[in-house]
Amino acid sequence: MIVAEKKPLAEIKASLGSARRILLIGCNTCVAECAAGGPKETALMASALRIAYDKAGEKIEVREASLDRQCVHEFLAEVGEEVNWTEAVLSLACGAGVQALARFYPQSVIIPALNTQFIGTTVEAGVWAEDCSGCGNCKLAYFAAVCPLTRCAKKLLNGPCGGSNNGKCEVSPDLDCAWQMIYDRLTALNQLDRLKEFVPPNDWSTSHSGRPRVIIREDRRV
Repeated sequence: MIVAEKKPLAEIKASLGSARRILLIGCNTCVAECAAGGPKETALMASALRIAYDKAGEKIEVREASLDRQCVHEFLAEVGEEVNWTEAVLSLACGAGVQALARFYPQSVIIPALNTQFIGTTVEAGVWAEDCSGCGNCKLAYFAAVCPLTRCAKKLLNGPCGGSNNGKCEVSPDLDCAWQMIYDRLTALNQLDRLKEFVPPNDWSTSHSGRPRVIIREDRRV
């Protein structure tokens, strides 16, 4: 899941500039789960914008819409009529959704309402944690499904640093030591021998290294 947070209202208002017909488009998947951009958050932001402009003595028209996924082009046509009406589209999606909207509606002003943070999981209600760096070279099989590249402050691939204390990271004492978690899981799975395997340095060329990545599945192309 991609986790995002709402931008400050003042920053959003500044980005909208002179636009007075504004369309807010929420996204019903990742950012809805992290309570940043679903239908409820879209309605709340629309209300906050109306109040902010009213206090400033400025008149605006605001419309709201919500799509299943803004990052998938087949859903974007659903808001074509509203986009043609608007002077600026405020996207409550991750950065990928914002850019997908911009590609689909090249003549429209598309503005992000959120700051995209990371790929993570829901730990508990209201808490999301970063679990994956999207490096393109997954080694979770070595580490009992705990990613040290993301969850170890030192990104160590061949054993712990030895500086943890009571299962907490010495760099960030409020953070669970990733290597303690790896050890505990391997022990529970009776796979401690995996720690004897040398894990080669990560191949960062498969991550974001100078150009955007593209994946093509020929069996899915039309």
